[in-house]
Amino acid sequence: MSTENDVVKVMKQEVGKAAAARVKSGSIVGLGTGSTTAYAIEYLGERLKSGEIKDIKGIPTSFQASVLAKQYGIPLTTLDEVDHIDIAIDGADEVDPQKNLIKGGGAAHTREKIVDTLAELFIVVVDSGKLVDKLGSTFLLPVEVLPMAMTPVMRALEKLGGKPQLRMAVKKAGPVITDQGNMVIDVKFDSIDNPAELEKTLNNIPGVLDNGLFVGVTDLVLVGEIKDGQPLVREF
Repeated sequence: MSTENDVVKVMKQEVGKAAAARVKSGSIVGLGTGSTTAYAIEYLGERLKSGEIKDIKGIPTSFQASVLAKQYGIPLTTLDEVDHIDIAIDGADEVDPQKNLIKGGGAAHTREKIVDTLAELFIVVVDSGKLVDKLGSTFLLPVEVLPMAMTPVMRALEKLGGKPQLRMAVKKAGPVITDQGNMVIDVKFDSIDNPAELEKTLNNIPGVLDNGLFVGVTDLVLVGEIKDGQPLVREF
């Protein structure tokens, strides 16, 4: 008898598979970060290995994505070596009805934003629990900050009406350190009424590298759902 966890796992696998199925031979692919995207990377590797597609190159958004790509035999390249990205596949922590996102649960949002924004087609893979009416409803907003600027940035975030907290590591003493060597401040805003405006305002605070608001970047959302105990994928 399958547990709920098994069904959720299968749902994530199906969404990852559906996204990986859209990658064509010869594509430069942005490889996102997170549990659902990990399945997409795995299935991309399987499609390459079986010869179903060929000549793809991946651009990882994190150390995690890089490790997975190598594990599944996906050749990697860099932004210095390519002049475009055909498709990027990435997860999200929240998706609103306008396909705006909050990302950064894995502390990789700065690299993700660079890669996802450059992609001609950006596909977001999520389970239905990530869909919200308004950003900031369930997830804190991650802000990547240079370590020396942490205290003044926290003060600035408070002035904007946010409640900031430094993200602390699990299974490691001290704060989470990003792949760029910075810290992450998670901010609770009572209401994010204008995500586009807030994204710019936060990025204008000296010492902030980038924040987890992705506005007007997403082309397609693939949502994994469970209906009558069966996993299914719908486009949004």
